[in-house]
Amino acid sequence: GTPYKLDQTQTLRASTALLRKIQSDEVERKANAANPNLLADADDADAEDQVPVWLVLTTKKHVVDKKRLKPGKIPLPHPYLDISDETLRVCLITADPQRKYKDLISHPAFPVELGSRIKRVLGLEKLKARYKSFESRRQLLGEYDVFLADDRVITYLPQVLGKVFYKGGSKRPIPVSLEGKRQNVDEQGAKRRKLSEGGTKVVKAEVKPQDVAREIEKAASSALVHLAPSTTTAVKVGRATMQPEQLQANVEAVVQGLVQKYVPQQWRNVRSVHIKGPNTAALPIWMAEELWADEQDVLDEP
Repeated sequence: GTPYKLDQTQTLRASTALLRKIQSDEVERKANAANPNLLADADDADAEDQVPVWLVLTTKKHVVDKKRLKPGKIPLPHPYLDISDETLRVCLITADPQRKYKDLISHPAFPVELGSRIKRVLGLEKLKARYKSFESRRQLLGEYDVFLADDRVITYLPQVLGKVFYKGGSKRPIPVSLEGKRQNVDEQGAKRRKLSEGGTKVVKAEVKPQDVAREIEKAASSALVHLAPSTTTAVKVGRATMQPEQLQANVEAVVQGLVQKYVPQQWRNVRSVHIKGPNTAALPIWMAEELWADEQDVLDEP
């Protein structure tokens, strides 16, 4: 019922212009590649082959709800990660014990092709013990293309991995659910009652290899949402090699997911939506007419 929505024509026009600009900049960069930047970060060097496109959403009020600030993901109609790529190197960070998840991935029921992409399974405690220094974290960053992390430990990782992983954003760990599903029925098959109504505690089923594979594939085809307690949120929605129509579809899906799930008051609290490349100006997709979310936020003239 909201009157606010994206203009598909404007979204496609901005997507076309941005991709054209990024591609022309890449041609110029390659022409001037005789003097490479030896001080470039490993994260930046990786982005040269697949230049990312970012969606920047600005809200009228700060997002302070801790539940909304927990990293999440939004499914994309055109994923920018190709999980079928044989050269893809995936590192999976899990809750302890890590052996449990290594056994699940090596299980015969786990898809062989997907299992071959997962080059390492790393438990949280081992991650803390082995990667304390800046140099070791930087090395870890360069060894893998994608990092997936158990959503039970995802909130600990900014402190454990540090700015090496979270400064650029292109390799931030993507949350994946590695727990079994909640059992909503009891042993007799009846719907489980709440504890306040005399029911028993909810039990989660033992996770299966097929469940882990399904969650990993789902995470790889989604956009990572990592909000900060501020008014600006940036989400990677594609890469420069996409077609404008594909980028448009991703932008619309991410905006819808952000507004519905992560933005308090939804569209009433959205100030602007832009898209940009790593080194381009931000092109407007949508801008609000009012700068306030509630009428009581506007002070009367003295």
